[in-house]
Amino acid sequence: MILLPKSFLILAFLLCAATTALSEQAFQIDANFPGGNIQVTKIESNTVSLHQDLRDTAGWWFYWCFRVRGGAGKTISFHFTNGNPIGVCGPAVSLDEGATWAWLGHQPKPASFTYIFPPTADSVRFCFGMGYTQTNLDSLLDRIGPNPALKRETLCQSRQGRAVERLRVGKLDGEPRFRVMVTCRAHSCEMMTSYLLEGLMETALARGLEGEWFRQNVEMLIIPFVDKDGVEDGDQGKNRRPRDHNRDYDEHSIYPETKALREFVPQWSRGKLRLALDLHCPNIRGEFSEVIYLVGSRRPDSWRAQQRFGGILERAQTGPLVYHAADNLPFGQQWNTLDNFKQGTSAADWAASLPGVKMATSLEFPYANAGGREVNQQTARAFGQDLARAVREYVDR
Repeated sequence: MILLPKSFLILAFLLCAATTALSEQAFQIDANFPGGNIQVTKIESNTVSLHQDLRDTAGWWFYWCFRVRGGAGKTISFHFTNGNPIGVCGPAVSLDEGATWAWLGHQPKPASFTYIFPPTADSVRFCFGMGYTQTNLDSLLDRIGPNPALKRETLCQSRQGRAVERLRVGKLDGEPRFRVMVTCRAHSCEMMTSYLLEGLMETALARGLEGEWFRQNVEMLIIPFVDKDGVEDGDQGKNRRPRDHNRDYDEHSIYPETKALREFVPQWSRGKLRLALDLHCPNIRGEFSEVIYLVGSRRPDSWRAQQRFGGILERAQTGPLVYHAADNLPFGQQWNTLDNFKQGTSAADWAASLPGVKMATSLEFPYANAGGREVNQQTARAFGQDLARAVREYVDR
């Protein structure tokens, strides 16, 4: 037997301990991808303290999205230090770089979650919601493929030089009976509406009677990312200083996207714009954040039209998410007052003033829970299909 000096054994022990500690912490956290948003303040062993990046946001908001690499086989806990920005179904998790997502589930500790990384999961994304960026839109358009009922155009260039998509869907060969406008992601963090939009588009382009009716009667103008830079940069978008995109429809718009919409839509619609839908997600949790609803217009005629459309949607729905017209928020109640629009005109209010419009409305679509039913990629798309059926019945009357 060979006896080693005590000093050598101590050194070996320290080296072993240091190697073990290093292996426990050998993971990286970053937000260097489209839609990424996080600030890491501290890492102690396998516990991470972090918070959402509010950048140019006025006040507090909850969007965050980050990636962990090198975490395979580890159990890591994450603790948010600026409020509780974790929704009612916990964080969303993606193992395939943001193509598909699943909710982790309700978390026992506020503002915290723990994740057991699968042994082969070298790159995992976590997000407040089920992230959706340019890559996801491109995947949708690739799945659809060349289609005479779909044209991809450019509305304008963003402040950072990105092309802002302008999609036209439906009857594009000749004059349609009706026109419909759908805008999405004026608040860049409100990603669940993008999946809803996918379902609506796929219905209008589908084979069969439903799609055929759209292709024979309606031209839809779709703006998937009103705040294109915010979506790609991972901004909150909501309450952006000096104002967000959904308060920028006055005469002097400060963003190229809203300016381009104000200029393009009147000459495109030619008095045939019957319906304008502006898609949004609400707050993080609580009343009016966990139901689907229309935001009541301050214009009495528009409010009556919203109620009629709500009744149609209530009857037309067949999917897993349930909308109740009784959940609509009348103007003057809760947050829906003039005080909330002091910064400027919203998309719905602007669109309501356009010639020929029967109804212009904002639709609020929850991030994770809609009346006790889970909102996810599949259920959101299914609700988009329900919405398409309601749009058809409404404009065809």
